[in-house]
Amino acid sequence: MITALYLAHLNPVTKAHIEIISDLKKEADIVKVMPVVFKNDGKEVNSKSFPFNFQIRKKMLKSVFGDSIQITDDYAFLAPFKKYLPPLVRRRSWKLRKQILNGVNGDFFSYTGDKAEGYMLKMYRLKPKIGERRSLSASSVKEKLYDAALEGGTSWREDVPESIIKIIEEEWGTIERFAKIEDQTTRIVGMKFPKEGYSK
Repeated sequence: MITALYLAHLNPVTKAHIEIISDLKKEADIVKVMPVVFKNDGKEVNSKSFPFNFQIRKKMLKSVFGDSIQITDDYAFLAPFKKYLPPLVRRRSWKLRKQILNGVNGDFFSYTGDKAEGYMLKMYRLKPKIGERRSLSASSVKEKLYDAALEGGTSWREDVPESIIKIIEEEWGTIERFAKIEDQTTRIVGMKFPKEGYSK
């Protein structure tokens, strides 16, 4: 049994993510998809960079793949997030590796389209397979969503599957709320963390 691990923001789930997961399903017996989660005092932290919570992203994935993939919140950072840094040195970062491998039996590999991320996954012995970076990014789709909330427009629809368009429309209030505020995230060693809960 081979398990493919896909750790990603998936905020929102795009057509590029669907292609990647579909390809992983051809290469592995089990595909475990882990949308990144940030928690502060047991509550998920969302921001302009991470507008959709775990349950909504899970709903997006299930609308396309049903029960043919595993979707877990094992890729979860617990506040204070600064305790994961510097990576490899901090015990908490190795604890995260253990969470990621929760329930994984037999052989496995992780997937990334990012070479720098691939290097980190290799350091954590997560056996990365580095794929080709897709031209469509979730960040660009998010920008289109925020532009649509502020100025109108529907160009974001071409970047997400039909079933996910419906979910985004149901959650449009979330997009409108984050479109109007400043992004409360910080980038450290190439990774984004919410400012809330970064250092307590």
